Amino acid sequence: MSRDFDIAVFGASGFTGKLVAEYLALRDKTDAPRRWALAGRDLAKLAAVQTETGADAALIHADSDDPASLADLARRARVVITTVGPYQLYGSPMVAACAEAGTDYVDLCGETAWMRAMIDAHDAKAKASGARIVFSCGFDSIPFDLGVAYLQDVARRRFGAPCPRVKGRVRKLKGTFSGGTAASFRATLAAAAKDPATLALLRDPFALTPGFSGPKQPSGNKPEYDEDVQSWSAPFIMAAINTRNVHRSNQLSGGAYGADFVYDEMMLTGPGEKGEKTARAIAAAMNDMANDKGPKPGDGPSRAEQESGLYDVLFVGYGPDNQRLDVSVKGDRDPGYGSTSKMISESAIALIEDSAGVGGGVMTPAAAFGVKFTERLASRAGVSFAVERG
Repeated sequence: MSRDFDIAVFGASGFTGKLVAEYLALRDKTDAPRRWALAGRDLAKLAAVQTETGADAALIHADSDDPASLADLARRARVVITTVGPYQLYGSPMVAACAEAGTDYVDLCGETAWMRAMIDAHDAKAKASGARIVFSCGFDSIPFDLGVAYLQDVARRRFGAPCPRVKGRVRKLKGTFSGGTAASFRATLAAAAKDPATLALLRDPFALTPGFSGPKQPSGNKPEYDEDVQSWSAPFIMAAINTRNVHRSNQLSGGAYGADFVYDEMMLTGPGEKGEKTARAIAAAMNDMANDKGPKPGDGPSRAEQESGLYDVLFVGYGPDNQRLDVSVKGDRDPGYGSTSKMISESAIALIEDSAGVGGGVMTPAAAFGVKFTERLASRAGVSFAVERG
């Protein structure tokens, strides 16, 4: 089917959407230009983004409250990048439109209950139409989902089998979560407070794997001392979505990580009394995400703050005979904005350039792009993958 655009950026006038537009405009200067569009409900704001970024892109009116406009956008684009969240409030019509039109879709969603609802509602339709609906294409959950996939790929080559136990441990994190992430978290808590079934789903580590449930998983919700890395560890705010995506990747790969796969994520705070104190402070500070102390949607760090940000995640895997394998994933920008805008942009491009033959459905990054995506992330998005031990 002929399409007017390779990529459409829905929500391009928002803080993250504008970063995506800027990145794609820079990509046009170094690569063969693509046909792309900036989409949103305010054409004047889109025109301002077009001018500021130098984007050679069309402007399209599209509004989450106008399903016909979303259907038109989906019919005209090969891939839709959407940064319009919270997705549980504004995202469902766009997913439905893409699934119907056979249009690929990438977002930044970390809203487990909504993602499960979209799997239930649109997975069959997306498989039939060929649409690849790929959630969580930012800091949640690409470094983690691909980090585990990378580790398991190395394990199979070195040990002859995957690691049934993997730990994700954030060693360094400089930057902040986005205003959209904070708003999504608050919306999720509000939904859970009204519906016990939603709360139960949020607590289920296999919430995104309908028809499959594995062994008991660590909760990761309390500070603890991790003997394997000789450090105190604190709860990690993104673990609640990353772990669910990793388990879905395992399911979508036919159980490539094993039916007994166990995975958790925490943040390292260092050894001794100081490490313990920091871990407990982080656990207490997580409550700020539930109130109005966090950043607002549309807010974000300065250019200097984005460029000085970074993250470093260690993955520790244990093979069938308890062989240990350590790999790292490192990003060269702040996680919530600078790195995320590059990762979601490259996700869209990967669907066009690298994912021929991948069938449709509601997918994770690891399932849609495979381990080969780590090469694109390293060369284009400043996200590196390396074996440190084993």
